[in-house]
Amino acid sequence: MTHANAYLTAAMAGAALLLIGVSAHGAGHPAAPAAPMPAAVAPPPAFATCNACHSTAKGAANGVGPNLFGIVGAAAGKRPGYAYSPAMKGSSIRWAPAKLDAYLADPKAIVPGTKMMIPGIKDAAKRSEIISYLETLK
Repeated sequence: MTHANAYLTAAMAGAALLLIGVSAHGAGHPAAPAAPMPAAVAPPPAFATCNACHSTAKGAANGVGPNLFGIVGAAAGKRPGYAYSPAMKGSSIRWAPAKLDAYLADPKAIVPGTKMMIPGIKDAAKRSEIISYLETLK
């Protein structure tokens, strides 16, 4: 390929890209750079127990337990679309990490009458992994 042909090919490719940018964003406005997509955080192995009953994707249906997307910082028993126990609905809990830790260690001690079926996660490191994961679901 001659230098002239190489230059012409590069110029045509550049013009095509410019036209695509103009048609997508309107004449006279440069194309905006794409916002980087945040990487999804994989749940830790300790979350397998939770995953049996709870969904975590934004907008996903509830399972046996409520969807946990955005649960950290949320009020307990208030999410629409899930049939909470009267005990959970009547609690005044806000799911701060420390409260989640206590609840995951012994759900029935924190909310007597809860529908949570597991007796608790006794391993503090596993609870910490679960809570750290839940904090990413925003």
